[in-house]
Amino acid sequence: MLVPKKVKHRKRHKEMRRLKGVASSGTKVEFGTYGLKTLDPKWLTSRQLEAARRAIIRHLRKGGKMWTRVFPDKPVTKKGLEVPMGGGKGTVDRYVAPVRPGRIIFELDGIEESVAREAFSKASDKLPVKTKFVTKK
Repeated sequence: MLVPKKVKHRKRHKEMRRLKGVASSGTKVEFGTYGLKTLDPKWLTSRQLEAARRAIIRHLRKGGKMWTRVFPDKPVTKKGLEVPMGGGKGTVDRYVAPVRPGRIIFELDGIEESVAREAFSKASDKLPVKTKFVTKK
C-alpha cells in the first residue's frame, strides 16, 4: 500500500471545507496516451488505489507502461472502539488522496486503445468515484 516515507506532521486537521469545485492541476494526460479521469469529489484510500493499480497491471500482462498520478499523503485518524469522550485525537488509521472532479488518476501508454479501455474499466470498478476514459489530444 502507498504511505508516505516521512511526514512533517503526523496528524492533520480534518479541513472542514468540502471538496468543492473542479481540479486545477493534474487534469490533462501528460505522460501516457490514455488516462482515467474522476468525475466525483472523494477521498481515495491507499487500499482502493492499490486495488485499482493491481487490476490494471493484471490486465496488461507485461505490456505497456503505467503512471499513478495521485498519492495518498493525507492522514486520517480514528479512535478505538468503546473509547470514552476526551483523551485527545486518535491514532493515524489510514492515508487518503483527496481528488476533485477532473483529476487524472492513472495513465497508460504503449498499448492499444481497446486494451486500455478494458483495463481502466476494471480499475474503475475498484474505485468509489465515477470515472471517464480520456485520451491525449
